[in-house]
Amino acid sequence: MEYNTLNISYTNEIWAIVLAAGASARMKTQKLLLPFNGKSMIETVIDQVALSVKKNIVVVLGSHRDEILRQIGNKPVHFCVNENYMDGTLSSVICGFKALPKSASAALLFLGDQPGIPYTVTNKVIETWLRNNKGIVIPVFDGRRGHPGLFETKYISEIEKLDPTKGLRILSEIYKNDVFEVECNDSAILRDIDTPEEYQMEINKKL
Repeated sequence: MEYNTLNISYTNEIWAIVLAAGASARMKTQKLLLPFNGKSMIETVIDQVALSVKKNIVVVLGSHRDEILRQIGNKPVHFCVNENYMDGTLSSVICGFKALPKSASAALLFLGDQPGIPYTVTNKVIETWLRNNKGIVIPVFDGRRGHPGLFETKYISEIEKLDPTKGLRILSEIYKNDVFEVECNDSAILRDIDTPEEYQMEINKKL
């Protein structure tokens, strides 16, 4: 595939972490392997992410790791396995951050079940980070925060100490003065897919 590039110069120190470790309990099947836009859902997410960060992608695996790996193993991405994925999303976030190279300055966090987020949103988050002296950039739609949030790697040790029941959102509350919200005109940043009904609704949006 060909990669889109930002119109401004940026280093390859920006990475993406794609969370793909969940068990998809509410879907009753591994949702990341469901078809979406001519490929699997997880492939769609990775391909969109790659349009912005090229090969700087870490995919966090957990449940159904072998099946997911068979789907995306030929893609130029990196992998880590979260053996504790049942502990919740924060455990996968920590796994992803630990897998980043030491040269990484910041990471964008993507959910594997949000295939509708276009690369233009990701580019806007990156551009905002480059132009503002803030360590956390979060896209917002209609006053609500969504994905992908960008977090500088200086926060890795703090992320590891967070309460798993509150998750990563508490970090932006603790360091609210280091947060920049960027308005995005796309509700896809809020929509994840947990149920068959939500999956069908997202499919219908693509028709």
